[in-house]
Amino acid sequence: MNWNGAIKEFKGYLRLEKSLSPNSVEAYIRDITKLHQFLEGNFPGTIPEKVDRQQLEGFLIFLHEVGMNDTSQARIISGIRAFYKFLLIEDLIDHDPAHLIDLPKLRRKLPDTLSYEEVMSIISAVDLSKKEGQRNKAMLETLYSCGLRVSELIGLRISDMFTEDGFIRVRGKGDKERLVPIGDSAINYIKIYKETVRSHITPQKGFEDHVFLNNRGKMLTRVYVFMLIKQLAEQAGIKKNISPHTFRHSFATHLIEGGADLRAVQEMLGHSSITTTEIYTHIDREFLRSTLIQYHPRFK
Repeated sequence: MNWNGAIKEFKGYLRLEKSLSPNSVEAYIRDITKLHQFLEGNFPGTIPEKVDRQQLEGFLIFLHEVGMNDTSQARIISGIRAFYKFLLIEDLIDHDPAHLIDLPKLRRKLPDTLSYEEVMSIISAVDLSKKEGQRNKAMLETLYSCGLRVSELIGLRISDMFTEDGFIRVRGKGDKERLVPIGDSAINYIKIYKETVRSHITPQKGFEDHVFLNNRGKMLTRVYVFMLIKQLAEQAGIKKNISPHTFRHSFATHLIEGGADLRAVQEMLGHSSITTTEIYTHIDREFLRSTLIQYHPRFK
């Protein structure tokens, strides 16, 4: 099988059988295309089923030499492993050259977090005298209350709001759905926004069910939410590097610092693996240590 055919078949497998999101599928395909380009330049005529481990290791050395960081390398290796696993499943190869390739050891960087007071100061910086103020206040309250990804926030639908029961349905990565509790404050600000602002906006076709709309009746962009939070953090005098994801990190950190069960936090965040959620336990340990340093007489 040639590369174009193999990549096309792999793309269909990822989309239909693995049910990955379009963005994830395209990321896999880009990584396999990089491998193909490297092999064409260094081992011309090599077809997918004839690639060996030494050629793959040569590709990884090339990635390292061009300055690609460990996280990006690990992602590409995962893509290569998935590609050859697919070829093996389809009986297009009889051995997997990627099986024994090691992932680079990643140093997990702890995400920036905000204190509860900092979160509140950012939300309080929203100017409610402006037309978009009520919407932005409702958005940030929801972002922090539910620990949403920014894509989940802007894609939130009215039909996913079960406010009488105190839950919302969130459509996460790979279109996986989960139910997440939503706080009374967020429910209240969404209600105010819907009654005083959104009711006066005519949604464009296809956006009738979206909760948060721009002035033209369309879904908001990720960039808009990012810039909004940056601006509000600056107004609140917060010098940290803030993004919408910082609200999600802070949501998880505050829950774990308060003693929340890790499995419950995993469910609310929509993490497929508990390992991803466990990064927040490192933050919790730092919090505990700082508390000891501040209050324990033997640490002073």
